[in-house]
Amino acid sequence: MKAFGFRPKLYTALKNYSKELFMADLMAGIIVGIVALPLAIAFGIASGVSPEKGIITAIIAGFIISLMGGSKVQIGGPTGAFIVIIYGIIQQYGESGLLSPH
Repeated sequence: MKAFGFRPKLYTALKNYSKELFMADLMAGIIVGIVALPLAIAFGIASGVSPEKGIITAIIAGFIISLMGGSKVQIGGPTGAFIVIIYGIIQQYGESGLLSPH
């Protein structure tokens, strides 16, 4: 009986990883970054914070998404649906309201 059955996709994907796969993943990452980073800047501004905070959030979220799983063909990144929610929280509670429950 396994005590902990969850294994992130990254763990299983690295077993048969090669230089060719790395180069393909690198190119895909660059392309996604070209699209996602300006989008993260725009989402930061639209949410009422500085552009840098949008970039930082996208980078941290990207690492968490990559670490926790998904699939080889899944792209994780910022989504516009949260702008209205985040903007409302920041307007009512300030930036600290995003991290602390009220």
